[in-house]
Amino acid sequence: MAIRFGTSGWRAIMADEFTFANVRRVARAICRYLLESGERRTLLVVGHDTRFLGESFTELCAEEIASCGFDVLKCSGPTPTPVISHVIRQHRAAGGINFTASHNPPEYNGMKFSTGNGAPALPEITRRIEELIADETRQAVSASRVGRIEEHDPRPDYFADISGKVRFAVIERAGGSYGYDALWGTGRGYLDELLRRHELKVITLHDWRDVLFGGRAPEADRDHLQELAVLVREQNCVLGLATDGDADRFGVLDGDGTFITPNQLIALLFDYLVESRGWTGGVARSVATSHLVDRVAQARGLPVYETPVGFKYIGELISADKIVLGGEESAGLSIRGHYPEKDGILACLLAAEAVAARGAGLREQLEALYARVGRVVSRRTAMRTTPEVQKALAEKLRYDPAQIGGRRVAEINRLDGVKFIFEDGAWLLMRPSGTEPLIRIYAESESERDLEVLLEQGRKYLLE
Repeated sequence: MAIRFGTSGWRAIMADEFTFANVRRVARAICRYLLESGERRTLLVVGHDTRFLGESFTELCAEEIASCGFDVLKCSGPTPTPVISHVIRQHRAAGGINFTASHNPPEYNGMKFSTGNGAPALPEITRRIEELIADETRQAVSASRVGRIEEHDPRPDYFADISGKVRFAVIERAGGSYGYDALWGTGRGYLDELLRRHELKVITLHDWRDVLFGGRAPEADRDHLQELAVLVREQNCVLGLATDGDADRFGVLDGDGTFITPNQLIALLFDYLVESRGWTGGVARSVATSHLVDRVAQARGLPVYETPVGFKYIGELISADKIVLGGEESAGLSIRGHYPEKDGILACLLAAEAVAARGAGLREQLEALYARVGRVVSRRTAMRTTPEVQKALAEKLRYDPAQIGGRRVAEINRLDGVKFIFEDGAWLLMRPSGTEPLIRIYAESESERDLEVLLEQGRKYLLE
């Protein structure tokens, strides 16, 4: 069975494709890639999330890497993906591997490879790694030495680093209580601990390891945060905060329990950072992310960078210091001076800072933003497919229709999938998932009613 990397590493079902033997193959291929690329650094970082057998996979991987001549910094305890990124950068490592399937269901695991700048590996790198995995005749790596494996606690240094990027003094002065849903993931002991260290009260849900994640995917979306919404209302919390399985994605509820979508929070935080930090530079968003950020950028006279889906592309713009903030509608976000990797912990803390600094809840801030730049609403849905159906749909999307559902198409964007932009500014994007057998449909309009119509028109277009 061929091993393929998706938008964020290799993910597969445990005991099916994700096996100890395949983990060895991937680890060796990554080492071979680094050696053939002329990498002089000899250190790799390895960590895992809270999934079943995470420690065992990490130990096996560390031993395989050491046998290839690399030293290993093995993170102690379940470690968030953004923390792995920080460790890579801090210790000038050649890269890092995190055993995580992020927000995928509990039967999945994965290996996410980050390069020496702490960013997710780009497609040209993962394609080469796939080739090396498939080359069964050259699996062995001849090394002149066996590398050292050293245990490392990443928390103190990450805490110090994040404390220089979030204005905790502002949050402290405002005070109040926060609800936090760790979703049984790696954010526990990170986000809640950071707030408590600054004299803030935090009520944490699901603050223990459960490899089944309560029987569902550890995704910090609206449907999974109903318990947090009840807590926020009953305890009169300032905000409800959540992170996914590896804490690279965020979920945020306002003080009345209202879910603030990632699209909304990305636009709000971009506006807040430009205002509070006085930063200039652009904003980056994926092709699937709301054009609300474009409206904020236009109002402030700043450029917009549109990228394919996958935070690695936004990470390049972070590394180049071209942007104030980069975000994806799938709840990924990073900012200037931070790592070229999405960080759900940082996003939640910045939301708390914005509320404290502006003295207004997120809904109130959104209404003020809409008054300045106009209101838009966006949503996504998905159609589960077979490989045969997905191939047929991909063929259909090669054509350029003049209209969809009676709406005239003004522009077609093929940066990632196919994005139809209509004369009134509404848009419809269709693209296959990089990790699941799905066709995702994204849409944006100026009203909820029209958004529903637009999504239905998108489904009909694919099926007709």
